Amino acid sequence: MSLLGNLVSQVARSAIDPEDAQSNPINQRITPRRTGGLGDILGGVLTGSRNQPRDYNPQQYDRQPDNGFGLDDILGGLVGGNKQGNASTGSGGLGDILGSVLGGQRNSSGFGGKGMLVAALMPMVLSWIQRNGGLSGALSKITDMGYDNQARSWMSNHELNDNLNPNEVNRLFDENEIQQVAANTGANDMEVRQGLAELLPEVMNQLTPHGNLDNETEANQEIDQIISQLSSRLGTLQ
Repeated sequence: MSLLGNLVSQVARSAIDPEDAQSNPINQRITPRRTGGLGDILGGVLTGSRNQPRDYNPQQYDRQPDNGFGLDDILGGLVGGNKQGNASTGSGGLGDILGSVLGGQRNSSGFGGKGMLVAALMPMVLSWIQRNGGLSGALSKITDMGYDNQARSWMSNHELNDNLNPNEVNRLFDENEIQQVAANTGANDMEVRQGLAELLPEVMNQLTPHGNLDNETEANQEIDQIISQLSSRLGTLQ
């Protein structure tokens, strides 16, 4: 069963939406701000527009089997219907989805919209959690940096996320990584920072469905699996 399935699959669907670049364009001038809930960039990706509503509820923690997210259906939406890497639903996972989406973007001309930006930020956020000792280690680091009240809101089942200040995300994430994502996606660095400030809290929210660390072992295993699948798929696509 997956903790991040709904979040990853919705981001992937937005990323491969052929209209995302027009309806949710990147490289727009934004005013960076500390947001609540899903925020500006992540909210736009997960809730869609009036004409293209998306089904995502941050307080919904219904888990599904890892292979139950319609991998073939998602990959079939890639440009030209080219299912990169010859994935199949039976063997597919969340890392396969992300890897195929990002590999498809890398092999195409031009950039996508903010859905593709968030898809590119997902491995960055998961790797940061992994590098900092998994779920509990990452939360400890965040609270030690003075974000304890915000971290509590991310774990809560009833509060909206109190997101990070995008002007402070370089306290957690490497500046070179931020610039690399900006270059790869065509987004400006403030959009990258705003996206990170909103995505990390929502990932933490989904990894703690009971408002505590009871699922820590499962969460860390899922992160490891996604990163492993992602690395393998992107390597195959090189």
